[in-house]
Amino acid sequence: MSHTPHELAEEFPDKVEKIHELKTSNAHFAKLMDEYHEVNRAVHRAETGIEPKEELAEVEMRKKRMHLKDEIAGMLAKA
Repeated sequence: MSHTPHELAEEFPDKVEKIHELKTSNAHFAKLMDEYHEVNRAVHRAETGIEPKEELAEVEMRKKRMHLKDEIAGMLAKA
């Protein structure tokens, strides 16, 4: 089993408990997390050649991942 980089617990190691708390109490946060994980895994599959994508598509996926991560970080900062 390969390790998928950029998981939220790695990105915010000091916020793991807050992530779990928000995931269970805030539907919008839970949706963002689900989207982030889906996009992050798609990026990883593209980067490792499991599901290759055109370069532009891969760049767009990375931008979406970054946007989702920024939104999640903002919610964690306010919590």
